[in-house]
Amino acid sequence: MNYLTHKLLNAKEIDLLNMNLNLPDLPWEDGKKTAGNHAKKVKNNLQLDRESNISKKYAGLIEKKILNDTLIKSFALPKKIHGIMFTKSIKGMKYGRHIDNAFMSSGRADLSFTIYLKEKNKYNGGELIIESLNSEESFKLNSGEIIIYPSTYLHSVQEVSDGERLVVVGWIESYVKSIEEREYLFDLDAGARSLLAKHGRSDELDLIFKTYSNMLRILGD
Repeated sequence: MNYLTHKLLNAKEIDLLNMNLNLPDLPWEDGKKTAGNHAKKVKNNLQLDRESNISKKYAGLIEKKILNDTLIKSFALPKKIHGIMFTKSIKGMKYGRHIDNAFMSSGRADLSFTIYLKEKNKYNGGELIIESLNSEESFKLNSGEIIIYPSTYLHSVQEVSDGERLVVVGWIESYVKSIEEREYLFDLDAGARSLLAKHGRSDELDLIFKTYSNMLRILGD
């Protein structure tokens, strides 16, 4: 399965988000409001109004963190971060099996992401289930960690049986549409960076970086 899990937010940022997202009288609304026709039938959660000032403010923080993260840039090749939402699920809420829309008003969905804002031992249930052709994996990460995975995969969120699941979700439009091509480029970039760290710059390494850049020009849009 082609996915990335990674620590994105530091302790100060996590505390800031939790403090502000737990303020009274915030405009939480039914998650069905932004779901597609099929997803509406299986979606049961709450989301912060994306047009609210607090949502726009902290969506900007999330976008900046993703775009400034070297590992995520190498893995996802992000052209645009879009559709960022703060969502929560309390006891009895879940999000059934669905697939994200290919095109949204905000952009194309090549990769989906979830950033966890609560420690996983603070609530029961709420696992993210991602299905690929031959496997199914369950994810429940610690606060500040992100998972990025192809939007082409069926996925779901298990019912929360106790506590509150608080996450940030959104989508990435990549410069490279193909899962396989992104993987090849990621491996090439990771290998080249590792060689640079171990042995320093060389003529041979210049050729590898040249090939990476030119492949990106060919494969990217």
